Amino acid sequence: MKTREEVFHAIEAAKPAMMKTWRSLVDRDCGSGNKAGVDAVGQDIRAFLEPLGFTVRFHEYEKAGNMLVAEKGDMTKPFVILTGHMDTVFADGTAAERPFTVKDGRVTGPGVLDMKGGITVMLYAVKTLLESGWNRYPLKIILAGDEEVGHGWSHAAEDYRAEAKGAFMAFNYETGFIDDGIVLARKGCAQYRFDFHGVGAHAGNNPEDGRSAVKELCHKVLAMEALTDFAEGTTVNVGVISGGTVPNAIPEHAWCQVDVRFASAAGLARVENAFQEITDEVYIDGVKTACVCQIKMAAMEKLPASEALFEKAQAIAKDAGLPAMKAIAVGGGSDSAYLTMEGVPTLCAMGVKGQYNHTVREWAEESSLTERAKLSAALLMEL
Repeated sequence: MKTREEVFHAIEAAKPAMMKTWRSLVDRDCGSGNKAGVDAVGQDIRAFLEPLGFTVRFHEYEKAGNMLVAEKGDMTKPFVILTGHMDTVFADGTAAERPFTVKDGRVTGPGVLDMKGGITVMLYAVKTLLESGWNRYPLKIILAGDEEVGHGWSHAAEDYRAEAKGAFMAFNYETGFIDDGIVLARKGCAQYRFDFHGVGAHAGNNPEDGRSAVKELCHKVLAMEALTDFAEGTTVNVGVISGGTVPNAIPEHAWCQVDVRFASAAGLARVENAFQEITDEVYIDGVKTACVCQIKMAAMEKLPASEALFEKAQAIAKDAGLPAMKAIAVGGGSDSAYLTMEGVPTLCAMGVKGQYNHTVREWAEESSLTERAKLSAALLMEL
């Protein structure tokens, strides 16, 4: 087995190949709704991993990108999970409109930060280690195909939890932070649509015959927003509303979409119970309300074991001359939740560093590509 310094040197030497892989991953349309594009990314990664000795399989889904699972070593023994997702939030055509570009140390393109850079870090950290003689632990790589839509079109969440059984630590290569924050806890995210069905009528000739769906919506929006509890770590945001057709008609239909962020399963349960009560409550006689959950991603709750893992990782990074990290909690969800639900200590946001993911301003720090690959290699060598 090569020394840490020799592995770091090999990572630096591999940077041209890393940049080429990063570019190829970015310059392909693979939004969550583009199953063919996501599955093509999975096949490219399969072609990368199989020559390294991985056995690659897929959880296949009808309406969502498939989940890649790659294994190397004796999987009956405790193993390490390296994970992330292959889909992006961007529409077809974006890769051609805004291709992979490097300028003044910043890299841009759809999904360059979230999270094609992180996938590249993971792949080359593993490749370099294996080619250096590393065989410390069995490895399982899990890459989802529909993370950005909360697995609303598949049963990937359940598959994640099943795949996590037997792991003793995990690293998620989600978006890295420019201040070197490493995520130990994330809020969960759930989104709901409420539909209000009233009775239409002419606003001038017979308004008394109408039952306003918009008026019902207004009462209930206030009730929903009142469920926010900052101390609990739960927020409820009615982000989109719509109703009616013309100003001179009593509106017979209205709807809204609601985002809920929660730090714990208990917080979500409280809100969902209240949503049922709000749905059943009638403010305007004759108006009916229906509620449907559209997306649900569990919270990544902080484990004491994750805190202990971070402290060990921080010591290794310091000894290796890598930037000091800090443990943080954030509001955005990730599939790390399904690992911590199974008791697996997890460090998240191990990918390339940058800002503004999910937007046209998304950028990644070029130098963090090799920096984060070195960090991953050091942790796998010494933890």
